[in-house]
Amino acid sequence: MESVCNTYIALDLETTGLNPKRDRIIEIGAVRVEDGAEQGIFHQMVNPHRKLEERITELTGITDEMVEDAPDIGDIIGPFLDFCGELPLLGHHIIFDYSFLKQAAVNAGIDFQRDGIDTLKLCRLFMPAGEKKNLEAACAWYQVKRQGAHRALGDARDADALYRQTVLCHGEENPAAFVPKPLIYKVKREQPASKKQKEDLRYLLKYHKIDLPVQIEHLSRSEASRYTDKIISQYGRIQKQKTN
Repeated sequence: MESVCNTYIALDLETTGLNPKRDRIIEIGAVRVEDGAEQGIFHQMVNPHRKLEERITELTGITDEMVEDAPDIGDIIGPFLDFCGELPLLGHHIIFDYSFLKQAAVNAGIDFQRDGIDTLKLCRLFMPAGEKKNLEAACAWYQVKRQGAHRALGDARDADALYRQTVLCHGEENPAAFVPKPLIYKVKREQPASKKQKEDLRYLLKYHKIDLPVQIEHLSRSEASRYTDKIISQYGRIQKQKTN
């Protein structure tokens, strides 16, 4: 008979958006739980090398000043994965967090495969169909007191508390629901923008007298191409001066 998992990494990320191929991690919060007890935490702000949109600051309370001196994800991903070890990852819609970590790991040349426990899936399984299943609503339904909405470490702890409560309510009747499952997300390594791409983009910005909300030195090849195409589409190509 399968037993309920009680050793894992409860995890949450704050990011600049929803797409791991275009957006970046700005905060990592994680709790190591062993045999049902918290045994360690990992909390780190991350520099996304771009300006944060106003909606992200309004949602999370994270400002540009809070991340401008933070390390790059490439310097953090190794130590963070060391903290996680081989333990399964737990979170509310954990595949979202896993997708960003997978992209960062692959970019750093690190092999990264983990099993996961998704509290959102558990809520969809056990809560009434008409009830909202986001973390805030699920915690309210299971009478879990929240510790810090929309900040990584608080949300990680909330997901952990929500999981423990669902185990108490449903673990005996359906232990199989609480067994970690393989997390599947395929991603390719991002290549840094070439020297020519960066030079061309800088010249294009100078020519049109515009700024980008990102640091060009930290763009990937695909991002540099996307920004270049967007600028040309919106402002036009550089016009060569006519000579007599």
